[in-house]
Amino acid sequence: MHLDISDEQVLSNAGIRLTAVRLLIWRKVRHGFSDAFSLGDLEAVLPTIDRSTLFRTLTLLTDAHLLHEIDDGSGSQKYCVCHLDDTRQCLGHVHLTCLKCHRTYCLTNVHIPAVPLPSGFLMQETEYVVKGTCPQCAQA
Repeated sequence: MHLDISDEQVLSNAGIRLTAVRLLIWRKVRHGFSDAFSLGDLEAVLPTIDRSTLFRTLTLLTDAHLLHEIDDGSGSQKYCVCHLDDTRQCLGHVHLTCLKCHRTYCLTNVHIPAVPLPSGFLMQETEYVVKGTCPQCAQA
């Protein structure tokens, strides 16, 4: 995603009708989280916005390919801001879920390796989650 594009322009380019609440949520998501986050994480930083509005907006942003969902095995759906290529496709990257602190990190510089599929299979999307230990927990 190009950081020189305004938040309003990003939403507009994605076909999302601008509202003050959507813009506030997008700004918090885009600039407030460097790694994967859950609905609960977003609730904690935007306590004045009700849960259903947050969820509907996350769904809208995901459907517009501004966010992607991550199933890290925690039982709580996580989201991550998409880094888009020139065709507005989300560039896949690896995620690491720390087995100690349970935080999921976006490893945006580590791309998902190509997976050769047998004849007749068509890939729709990929998700790549590594489970291990983050640097902070490794030092503790």
